[in-house]
Amino acid sequence: MKTAFLIIDAQYDFCNPNGALYVPGAQEDIQRLSHFITTHSDKIDAIYATLDTHPVNDISHPSFWASPEGQEPAPFTLIKAEDVKSGKWTPRFNLVQVLDYLEKLEAQSEFIHCIWPEHCLHGSRGAALEDSLLEALRHFAHTGKEYHTIEKGTNPMTEHFGIFKAQIPIDGAPETQLNTKLINELLAYDQIFLCGEAKSHCVATSLKQVIQYAPELAKKFVIIDDIMSDVTGFGYLGDPIYAEAKAAGIPFIQSSEILL
Repeated sequence: MKTAFLIIDAQYDFCNPNGALYVPGAQEDIQRLSHFITTHSDKIDAIYATLDTHPVNDISHPSFWASPEGQEPAPFTLIKAEDVKSGKWTPRFNLVQVLDYLEKLEAQSEFIHCIWPEHCLHGSRGAALEDSLLEALRHFAHTGKEYHTIEKGTNPMTEHFGIFKAQIPIDGAPETQLNTKLINELLAYDQIFLCGEAKSHCVATSLKQVIQYAPELAKKFVIIDDIMSDVTGFGYLGDPIYAEAKAAGIPFIQSSEILL
């Protein structure tokens, strides 16, 4: 049986207590994952690690926005299309496109646009893989295999929680469209273990996307429940997705139960 791991956003800014957007519990999650990979590298066929990666002036960062007084919104501020129409918040870039984005996002009824602390910036320490995981991946590579990294979130005009597609794809921007290349690569494996950060957002959305756009691939997924944690206060966003996955028969296990 060919086995792959799909590790979502196990980066410094999410997994280190000093990171810009630390997810409580993530440090322990990644320590468990790193230990497992180091111990079982010879039995794992492939590892795919995603990398959330943003410019500073990203639609989800404070510097993208201004109040009538010229102030930036605080992290975790929620901005709706009506807030832009009323002038409560004004994007500093591409007003028409931003308003269209917010309206489409709200029509999905999944997320209200949230302003995050600047995180996983291009070229920054925060965007790098967490240290212990990188060491585990190097150990894996020394068995004669190579790990793969996939960037997401590089387009500043749309959120990109799930690895397979941006929340609102942009015409003419292939990096925001459905990643059929990754889907086809993963289809080559018999079993794919999904884990990473954050459970409430990027892991959950990746799972939802694979169920929606690649159901045959979703049948191969196994969710490692103790190698992912929620952004504090946002667990309710992922709960319906995990319930849907369980109802569809996708297994959820603890890392101690992984069989290779």
